[in-house]
Amino acid sequence: MTVESTAARKPRRSSKRTAGAGARKTAAEPELVQLLTPEGERVEHPDYDVDLSPEELRGLYRDMVLTRRFDAEATALQRQGELGLWASLLGQEAAQIGSGRALRDDDYVFPTYREHGVAWCRGVDPTNLLGMFRGVNHGGWDPNTNNFHLYTIVIGSQTLHATGYAMGIAKDGADSAVVAYFGDGASSQGDVAEAFTFSAVYNAPVVFFCQNNQWAISEPTEKQMRVPLYQRAQGFGFPGVRVDGNDVLACLAVTRSALERARRGEGPTLVEAFTYRMGAHTTSDDPTKYRADEEREAWEAKDPILRLRSYLEKAGHADAAFFEELETESETLGKRVREAVRAMPDPEPMAIFENIYADGHALVDEERAQFAAYQASFTDGEGN
Repeated sequence: MTVESTAARKPRRSSKRTAGAGARKTAAEPELVQLLTPEGERVEHPDYDVDLSPEELRGLYRDMVLTRRFDAEATALQRQGELGLWASLLGQEAAQIGSGRALRDDDYVFPTYREHGVAWCRGVDPTNLLGMFRGVNHGGWDPNTNNFHLYTIVIGSQTLHATGYAMGIAKDGADSAVVAYFGDGASSQGDVAEAFTFSAVYNAPVVFFCQNNQWAISEPTEKQMRVPLYQRAQGFGFPGVRVDGNDVLACLAVTRSALERARRGEGPTLVEAFTYRMGAHTTSDDPTKYRADEEREAWEAKDPILRLRSYLEKAGHADAAFFEELETESETLGKRVREAVRAMPDPEPMAIFENIYADGHALVDEERAQFAAYQASFTDGEGN
């Protein structure tokens, strides 16, 4: 089975949905920026474009394929009991790779917990992402090494962090920019509204990149908002744009434009990447409980990897040897991920109390002493 067919690996079952979930509204949606159709045809847009070499196009394809393979491997490891949880990005590869490749090295990223593709673009070792989900660390990388912040579990809070950081670099006179990633569900959080307000008032060089994957866990978008998400930016005084989130070229072009606008001192932009979460919200979720198989099948036809492969083949930009070599590379990556996860050492039990407060804290000291006594009760000769 080829790597790009991973989206179709999940066995199909009859969906047992809550009332009304299968009959989602079909009101006319606003136009979205698109440069590559689901059939792999290159199209033009009056405001956005990219001029990429065949090598660069193959690079984007490689990024998406390897990111999907890593994601599939992580999902399998969780099912095997090697990870406590995993949040899959299946179906969102174009949104993440396109936006991630639009960044400069000196730009800074504030992710949620699903930006595995952006982490790949920033040079974060994929195995470092897994330590937190295995429970052996709180994030296995130095944010300042790659300008990629640690994963944020609290929904929406990273938008405030990004805004504050952007305000800071503006005061420093830097011409770099910041990207804050969040989902459609997070857009309902008060933190996001506050970030919009501050960024607009202070003209912060930040791009809010929302991956609208249609579902906030089991809540569809029509239960979350009355207007298209990107239009919310108007109420805060800055522009918003909706892009085809399954079109890697359009995501690259739109994000690059928004970043350049931020660097010119023109303030924030909201980018809504209209995409779809083809898998579960996390491995603890069962999407068959609340959404129809037909909906997923319709989005599978818009698969971001298959559409770019189609374009590469039609344009003669990639041959069979390229795809075969990439398949081999993906197998190597999968093996490395499996071996690295299983070789991760367990942390020292007392390490959880370190690096919490810079100057110590009485309550943490008390908890440390209690846990130390508990651990000591299991030593030989002291009542196993």
